[in-house]
Amino acid sequence: MENGSLSAVTEFIFTTFPRLQDGSLLYFFPLLLIYTFIVIGNLLIFFAVRLDSHLHNPMYNFISIFSFLEIWYTTATIPKMLSNLINEKKSITITGCLLQMYFFHSLGNSEGILLITMAVDRYIAICNPLRYQMIMTPRLCVQLSAGSCIFGFLILLPEIVMISTLPFCGPNQIHQIFCDLVPVLSLACADTSMIVIEDVIHAVAIILTVLIIALSYVRIVIVILRIPSAEGRKKAFSTCAGHLMVFLIFFGSVSLMYLRFNATYPPVLETAIALMFTVLAPFFNPIIYSLRNKDMKNAIKRLFCLHKVLNTSES
Repeated sequence: MENGSLSAVTEFIFTTFPRLQDGSLLYFFPLLLIYTFIVIGNLLIFFAVRLDSHLHNPMYNFISIFSFLEIWYTTATIPKMLSNLINEKKSITITGCLLQMYFFHSLGNSEGILLITMAVDRYIAICNPLRYQMIMTPRLCVQLSAGSCIFGFLILLPEIVMISTLPFCGPNQIHQIFCDLVPVLSLACADTSMIVIEDVIHAVAIILTVLIIALSYVRIVIVILRIPSAEGRKKAFSTCAGHLMVFLIFFGSVSLMYLRFNATYPPVLETAIALMFTVLAPFFNPIIYSLRNKDMKNAIKRLFCLHKVLNTSES
């Protein structure tokens, strides 16, 4: 056993997946269907925004970036879940586990920062409409989008590097459906006081993000209620309702998982909460941003029409 290296334990075993003989295939096909819908739905939103000039504005630019991140956010975990459902051995290598943690949380961080950006964008558009075009310039939109992604990936890098140096020499069973920071840290053969620090850092980051977004929307609602015409209020509400729903679903499930502090959940509830923010929240986002949005629906229709025209011209 080499202390300080990862050679003692070479893989982790997930204990929450049902065995093949217990009907794991019953979970495989619904999860595969959901994952396919998430990828296709978000690709449609991304390309509809990029190819349709009617949607070339800051709000839809941020939505397209969010949809692009959602594809990779789910890809960081769901394919491995699908693999574990059909394999007898529910395992992942330590390198694979570290990479899964890094990409999953980095993409989640990027989405959280982008949701702040989207809330601020709606705040400026509704509370200061005369200066909106002057403030939200195309250059600033690119900077905010790129900054969200870069910061989201950089903030977790030192932590993952530090975890990669920890010795894992004892139990290798992860009681979760994917590699998460706290369950993995609890398996390290070293001082695990950093787990408490992890909880505090995550809790503070989540609370600050929720407060910033919540305060933005409180201010937005106050301004909307002051609009004299009912039609004006309806239009203003419709432009931010989708963002608010995504915010509530995303941070609601994340808060249940990472604002628990020392509370422990039953295994079934633990798995349900994990599925909520790794699978169900991304599943609803394409629905919210496409089916509830008239401009997006029209853009997707035009995208399909363009595809048909191109196919016809080629033939």
